[in-house]
Amino acid sequence: MNINEARKYLEKLKKEINYHRYNYHVLDRETISAAALDSLKNELFALENEYPELITSDSPTQRVAGSPLDKFEKAKHSRPMISLFDSFSETDMFAWQERNENYLARSLKEKYYCELKLDGLAISLHYESGLLVLAATRGDGQVGENVTTNVKTIQSIPLSLRKPEAKELEAVGFSNLEIKNIFNLLESGVIEIRGEAIMAKKVFADLNKKYLNEGRPILANTRNGVAGSIRQLDSQVTTERKLDFYAYDLLLGDYERGEVVDTKEKLDSLVRLLGLKVLVDNAVCKDLETVFSFFKKVGERREKLPFEIDGVVVKINNLKMWPILGIVGKAPRYMMAYKFPAEQATTKIKGIVWQVGRTGALTPTAILEPVAVGGAIISRSTLHNFDEIERLDLRLEDTIIIERSGDVIPKVITVLKNLRSGNEKKITPPSVCPMCSGKVEKVKDEVAYRCLNKHCFAVSLRQIIHFVSKGAANFDGLGPKLIEQFMASGLIKDAADIYNIKKADLLSLERFAEKKADNVIEMISLRRELDLARFIYGLGIRHVGEETALTLAEMISNQGKFPSKTLTGKVQLSDFLKISDLTTSLQQKTEEDLAQMEDIGPIVAESIYTFWRDKKNLMVLEKFENNGVILTLEKKSKNKSKNNALTGKTFVLTGSLSSLTRDEAKDKIRALGAKTKESVTKDTDYVVAGESSGSKYDKAKILGIKILDEADFLEMIKL
Repeated sequence: MNINEARKYLEKLKKEINYHRYNYHVLDRETISAAALDSLKNELFALENEYPELITSDSPTQRVAGSPLDKFEKAKHSRPMISLFDSFSETDMFAWQERNENYLARSLKEKYYCELKLDGLAISLHYESGLLVLAATRGDGQVGENVTTNVKTIQSIPLSLRKPEAKELEAVGFSNLEIKNIFNLLESGVIEIRGEAIMAKKVFADLNKKYLNEGRPILANTRNGVAGSIRQLDSQVTTERKLDFYAYDLLLGDYERGEVVDTKEKLDSLVRLLGLKVLVDNAVCKDLETVFSFFKKVGERREKLPFEIDGVVVKINNLKMWPILGIVGKAPRYMMAYKFPAEQATTKIKGIVWQVGRTGALTPTAILEPVAVGGAIISRSTLHNFDEIERLDLRLEDTIIIERSGDVIPKVITVLKNLRSGNEKKITPPSVCPMCSGKVEKVKDEVAYRCLNKHCFAVSLRQIIHFVSKGAANFDGLGPKLIEQFMASGLIKDAADIYNIKKADLLSLERFAEKKADNVIEMISLRRELDLARFIYGLGIRHVGEETALTLAEMISNQGKFPSKTLTGKVQLSDFLKISDLTTSLQQKTEEDLAQMEDIGPIVAESIYTFWRDKKNLMVLEKFENNGVILTLEKKSKNKSKNNALTGKTFVLTGSLSSLTRDEAKDKIRALGAKTKESVTKDTDYVVAGESSGSKYDKAKILGIKILDEADFLEMIKL
């Protein structure tokens, strides 16, 4: 963009950032996530670096935060409470070190001090002659809010500082003169301690459980919980919130940095001796490589920490270097916030592609300007359906916020409409299928647009891929590319055709050698006996997921063993079920019969009823049987009885388990008479949380649902 376009966009960015910062810092109302706000600020910072002549004194990059609330008395800080620059990668950290070396015109051979970056509310504590006289919030960095009464309810903040013994200070490394100066300040001087007020994860979960039971609004997150608590006019509410406090800085009267305390490590030791908490995880690192190792280890155990953190603050350990390096803009050169990958970021939407699902439904996918979020570069995001596009009022070239956490599929959260230039274009659904050019229509009473061509290549492809997937027939190694190759060559038209593939057929295909062909044929042979529930799920019936398939399978299994003929022609009862018997059994059910079953309502019942009467579906089912596929009935478990303590309970799995797969875990749960669901609701009894648990874990905490780690779960299923 040229300078005039940059000037216009800068003004829009500044206005947008100031709006969200005011809501976040002054009104305690989160209208945008902190990660998304950081992303906007980084965009503004980059643009101002490109066009430095456009930097103005009112730019958000030139200030710290919003104005203090009027409902509290204002409190002027003795020295500004500064903000920090953000870093998101090792490259950023090396660039920070290089900038400092360029500023000093020499190599920087200093140790670093790493602190966990707590996600709470910054507080300044003023002690005169050792007594707490003032507690203030950051405010705009120069003037904050007097919140002394509320801060006094935090048990970890002493009302009077502890006077350490001389030998304790000597053990830390203080000289006699330094000890004398510390004692003088404790007796008749001013000591300021800065730190973070936080709410522990357990306190947050307990409060939300309590509030839910009482019908009160729940807290959005721990940071908002702290801010709302500190800024309560009624200190009794603050007391209820059970806040904590960890110190991260110490100002000793009018002494300069490094005069009385020469290192950040020693400063933390002094703060502890004065009676305040300092994080035990903080550590000295000899160089940036050691910093990266520290950062990685902290990230690996982040979820197990009792409080929320969003990164590591890296400071030069030598306090005498702080005034030498000084401050640039409103942030110091001597420290950097090294943040975990943001779970939200802003980007632009450049296009829409429409994918055709196995039921013919068209799903829009947004093509994005590539952006780093959640530890990955994201360039695509699902939009689910056209109704979602309309709900968001999404247009091409819009600036949007996307979210990604762990392995969760990236999704569009909101559109920043205030940043529109007027060149954005509305999005319309396609009138023809992008795969087969067949007619596309919106289905009545549904949100989906569907391809009306039942033989659409894309539909058939998705159906077969679904059938061989892990939760269905589980053809391990038979991936989408092979299925597409089989279809493109005319080898298969539907999932039943897989069982008619011969080795010679495979050897005629490109990139198929003897060993690869043998492996595929062996895999097909091993999948001729299929679990009944998996087979039903694999058929891809609309609205029929794993749980509904299991319900149908249990209904059929409960009818008893089915008759089958032996090789001698004798009829006997079997634990196997022919597909034709399955068809007969389900064709005998009316829609009303199906709708009365557990977890099956009228819409699902209609879908099941219709499927087993469709001529094309019946032909495929017959082909499955002719190609040698038989179904296994579920064996009754001794544990599966009405007397089992888990009978009827509902489990939700999140994250990965080390000792068994998710499917194995589901099978064990079901064998004990319990159910599994994919989403957490108030009716969920247990959430099993493995490694890299996602939003289901967070929702369970908010709803107060019992969370089991892997060890607890394995012990429970021994019943």
